[in-house]
Amino acid sequence: MNRREILRTGSLSTLGLLAAQTFPSARAQDRAAGANGRIRIGIVGFSDRLTSSLLPAYKAVADQFNCEIVGVSDLWSRRRDDAKAYFKKKFDQDIETYRNNEEMYEKAKLDAVIISTADFQHATHAIEAIAAGCDVYCEKPFAETMEDARAALKAVKSSDRILQVGSQRRSGENYAAAHEFLKSGKFGPIVAAEMTWNVNQPGRWRRPDLVAALKEEDIDWKRFLCNRPDDTFDPRKYLEYRLFWPYSSGIPGQWMCHQIDTVHWFTGLPHPRSVAANGGIYQWKDGRKNFDTLTAVFDYGPLDDPSTGFQVTFSSRFSNSAGGTKEIYYSNGGELNLDTNKVTSNGGLGKQEAGAMKLEANLLEEFKLEGTGGGAASSANTGADPLTTSHMKNWLECLVSRKQPHAPVEAGYQHSIATIMANAAARTGERVTFDEKAQEVLAGGKVFKY
Repeated sequence: MNRREILRTGSLSTLGLLAAQTFPSARAQDRAAGANGRIRIGIVGFSDRLTSSLLPAYKAVADQFNCEIVGVSDLWSRRRDDAKAYFKKKFDQDIETYRNNEEMYEKAKLDAVIISTADFQHATHAIEAIAAGCDVYCEKPFAETMEDARAALKAVKSSDRILQVGSQRRSGENYAAAHEFLKSGKFGPIVAAEMTWNVNQPGRWRRPDLVAALKEEDIDWKRFLCNRPDDTFDPRKYLEYRLFWPYSSGIPGQWMCHQIDTVHWFTGLPHPRSVAANGGIYQWKDGRKNFDTLTAVFDYGPLDDPSTGFQVTFSSRFSNSAGGTKEIYYSNGGELNLDTNKVTSNGGLGKQEAGAMKLEANLLEEFKLEGTGGGAASSANTGADPLTTSHMKNWLECLVSRKQPHAPVEAGYQHSIATIMANAAARTGERVTFDEKAQEVLAGGKVFKY
């Protein structure tokens, strides 16, 4: 490995994890050998995301694998009752429910779990699952602080467990085709990327009816806080956590991490070199603390060569949906548009402009990327969309094969760095960088946590 390769993958090499390997456990080998090792799966967090997307995706492909969901853990008694009713109706099954994860790990004898809890809990719950000997499907964002990200990465890499992060673009055929095209060199160097995620949904991430129903005695509030600072009970922070830092970074952790992950995947770069961002609560004055509008500008490139690179801009607003969800990569010869799934010469160097400087024109030939799907699903209830279904299928395949999934822990670690950097930049107003040695996000030269 040369110096540039080391620097490109510096985030992991600094932690001494590049040499880490996975070895299938005896139980995994039994499954791979075709023994009667039915995979027992547990649910950590009976969430809206779980019932609207993850379980429909699981149900669509589960018959292809020797697996079953055998238990659900949730802190809220109502959600445990909802789980019993859901599995009876959708799976014709009497599901066991548990008051917390420890109880489920002790009694359910699990092989794997699907984690769909609050954003700030994902890393801690992944560590718990690994310690219990389970493989993991972990919703994004992987972590919202670098302390959590480092601990979860170390736990996974020190084990023989399979972890798939919920970055479902990595299982999309059109995204895989884009990756292959960029690797071929035909696109030329990336000069910029534009990413947008706009909605007009005052109810997005709101749960007013459930908030009114939630009582402190029905949950374990201290357990919910996990490793966050002590706080008084607040049903909105419990159910509408996406609107409140430090329980969620909001736009960066919910949406940006999906799109910025493609930059790391497509280029091999481990994280941004720097980020500047701002935003505000401009439209929905409903008591939320996380922004309803945010723009972040990223500098990406080789970590050892600041003379080359490209800029990524990400913008999102809740107040007007024009523009929708888009990811467009640009080179000097045109664009790769993951909304239309087309490569075109749009914006490329034309003959007249090139001739003025005695250069050759540089215009990409138009073609359509192979694979299903256009822009990724972005509605509040995506159902069993193709990307999520393909991603769930890939995870189940890997539970048997013991191969690494499409979105392994490294993908989650890298999108966490970018997410934390954007959040830090927006909250502090400082230019944010990354300390490669300490693996810390620095805002104005100071470590950012909350």
